[in-house]
Amino acid sequence: MNNPYLDTIEQALFGCLPQGKHREQKLLDAMRYSLEAGGKRVRPMLTVAFCALCGGSVEAALPFACAVEMVHTYSLIHDDLPCMDDDDLRRGKPSNHKVFGEDTALLAGDALQTLAFEVLSGDEAAALAGDSACRRACSTLAKYAGCVGMAGGQMIDLLSENTQAPLEVLQELVSKKTACLIRAACELGCLAANADAAKLKAAAVYGEGIGMAFQIQDDILDCTSTDEELGKPVGSDAENQKSTFVSLLGIEKCRALVDSYTNQALSALDAFDGDTSMLKSYALALAQRKN
Repeated sequence: MNNPYLDTIEQALFGCLPQGKHREQKLLDAMRYSLEAGGKRVRPMLTVAFCALCGGSVEAALPFACAVEMVHTYSLIHDDLPCMDDDDLRRGKPSNHKVFGEDTALLAGDALQTLAFEVLSGDEAAALAGDSACRRACSTLAKYAGCVGMAGGQMIDLLSENTQAPLEVLQELVSKKTACLIRAACELGCLAANADAAKLKAAAVYGEGIGMAFQIQDDILDCTSTDEELGKPVGSDAENQKSTFVSLLGIEKCRALVDSYTNQALSALDAFDGDTSMLKSYALALAQRKN
């Protein structure tokens, strides 16, 4: 999947971390360790792409993009902890808590979350995108990351262990735990460009579509891939007796659902006047990915 903004995002992201040596260096090292693990940078790329599509600048989008990625990274650190999914591998490397210990990993996640809002509400972001855009972005990201968004989805996930959760519960779980932050990324891009309400709504529909497709494809890969191909342990959902789209519907129906949600995302792009070819290609690439 091509990400034309990757180098710019990486440079901006690492520039947000405190520089030099500090007494709490172990914490900063743990934060950097998970940020540097890379991944696809799906969320910050979407933020920058939607900002550009709405006529905004890459520079204005970068603080918003970095904030989304830091929230996402914090969630991965916490998700891997023994009290959550207890995973030892993330993006092909040992999980944060396996390298730095559970206590430091917990603090690293906390610190990345707070740093995200420090960046999003800072003077540089306000100078580039405006005070109103930053305020709305903080509110949007907090809502989608909080108790009725990503954190709420994680709670539903924990409550669904060792049970056969019905499809409607699973759909709500995925919408909150995975799709909410992808929606946030798309909406923040529009906010950085001060786009109108119609474009903001269309971006949310796109984000929800690819977010749902992304997680269902993840469920498929969890059954069909290997640890090496996926960069994290496969089969952990079955081991933890979690309901997944695959366990409820089977692989073929899941592939049809991935196509349906992807088409929802593609249709949402009709609301934009600019060149949407990259976002269309990206949605298709996410749906067809092998890792």
